[in-house]
Amino acid sequence: MAAVGDVPSIDVQSALRRVLKSALISDGLSRGLHEAAKALDKREAHFCVFATACDEPAYEKLVRALCKEHKIPIYEIESKSELGEMVGQCKFDKEGKARKVVGCSCAVVKDFGRDEEAKKVILDYFSAHRD
Repeated sequence: MAAVGDVPSIDVQSALRRVLKSALISDGLSRGLHEAAKALDKREAHFCVFATACDEPAYEKLVRALCKEHKIPIYEIESKSELGEMVGQCKFDKEGKARKVVGCSCAVVKDFGRDEEAKKVILDYFSAHRD
């Protein structure tokens, strides 16, 4: 049994998935350039998730500049389709596998939702990985 103060039992990648799902449920997730840029510019964002496979340099430059200007941390993911699946831009079949995944280059979390364990893991990750 884990004692109080022990390291959380989930890794950062799992915590990210849980935070994104919780944020989606609580309507605290902005997906795509337009929504993400608005949230970043209004300083409503807790953090940004960016797909490094983004093939539009101007898009990447804008998102990174907004994050840097407002001191909003960025978590990078390789694949746009993986991020699209994480933020709910897909259909799930009977076995729970993602189908018809729409790629997503950027997502911003404005509200963590109710998953406190995952939130703590993500916040600890960002505090340990400051620029």
